[in-house]
Amino acid sequence: MVSNQVLGARAAATLAVLAIAISGCSHLRRTPEPTAAPAPVASVAPAATATAAPDMTATEAGIAAAGSPAASATDAPAVVNPTAPKHYTVKRGDTLWGIASTFLRDPWLWPEVWIINPQVPNPHLIYPGDTLALAYGADGRPQVSLEQAGTVRLDPRLRSSALDSAIPTVPYAAIAAFLSRPTLLTADQIRSAPYVLAFRDMHQIAGSGNEVYVRNLTAEENSRFSVMHVSDQLRDPDDGAVLGYVGIYTATALVQRSGNPAKALLIDPARETLQGDRLLTADQQEPANFVIRAPAGEVHGRILAVVNGTELVGQYNIVAINRGSRHGLAPGTVLAVDAAGDTTIDLYRGGKNIGDSTNGVGTSFAPRVKLPDERAGTALVFKVFDRVSYALIVGASDAIHNGDVVHNP
Repeated sequence: MVSNQVLGARAAATLAVLAIAISGCSHLRRTPEPTAAPAPVASVAPAATATAAPDMTATEAGIAAAGSPAASATDAPAVVNPTAPKHYTVKRGDTLWGIASTFLRDPWLWPEVWIINPQVPNPHLIYPGDTLALAYGADGRPQVSLEQAGTVRLDPRLRSSALDSAIPTVPYAAIAAFLSRPTLLTADQIRSAPYVLAFRDMHQIAGSGNEVYVRNLTAEENSRFSVMHVSDQLRDPDDGAVLGYVGIYTATALVQRSGNPAKALLIDPARETLQGDRLLTADQQEPANFVIRAPAGEVHGRILAVVNGTELVGQYNIVAINRGSRHGLAPGTVLAVDAAGDTTIDLYRGGKNIGDSTNGVGTSFAPRVKLPDERAGTALVFKVFDRVSYALIVGASDAIHNGDVVHNP
């Protein structure tokens, strides 16, 4: 047996070794680490030196990357587009989503790599002529920054031209009517709103320059109203509640003569106007520039309707979803779209074909199996109501339908 004196000596020696080790670690922690200088601009892969064709905008060159699977922002090779250029000069016709697609595999990660310049009045806005640069920080994370702002030229006569406006987040033409006019109608609005009674010269439909007669319109001459066609009913599949009706803008009605019926001239048409279409006061114009970002919380909803009634949804189509401001959505929120998995019949339970006619068991007894959802695209929310939002499909790798699932990317 080992004596108590020997055990005590061994314990003392062990404590001494631990004290020296801890002292050494503490000394190392107190030693200031040199600050790593930012790495020079470097390409991710040999293809990274490639740039878009001179005549192509970033939107045209990079939008195809919008539907790629999400990646971690801390994994630089997984975040950066392999064909990302070191420098890019913003052109007219570009969109923020297109530029983000040029630099990143997942454009919605743009806020995580965009380096805000405090010297710029509004650092979130990008203008034609600005030069953007791709670099990597000391921690290896990709960074996109404003390398050089565009310049404004004046000729010797000092004639000036208006500055180009900031590039929009998405193609403005795709959502213009939805930004500036009502797009979700309630039953009360439909019931009480003035409506198109008839067309002058007994037309069946009306377009630009046609005159219409409107019932229950109280307005002065030269007043303007949005003419809305009442489309699909939006019913929440979660609880069956009617959330409203899709309102599709057809034209602007310019009042020419008051009365009941009043007479109005149709201008700025987007589609044909029909009898029964409602007149509503146009909303105030909303900006097309908003910051793209992931949802603030967990979101899981479904597509309620495809605007204009198309069966298959592709890039730049507009959809309504059953999630809104009460669920944490805001303009600029990005959502992944999954095609809802089909339900199939399992005929091979127990190691044999239970649907085979030779065993006398019909397929009605076979269990139903829900197949998993599959990624189909990406949607960008641009207009939000309480329980409904409108979103633009900015990337589609597969067909998208009513009932497909939207969730956090």
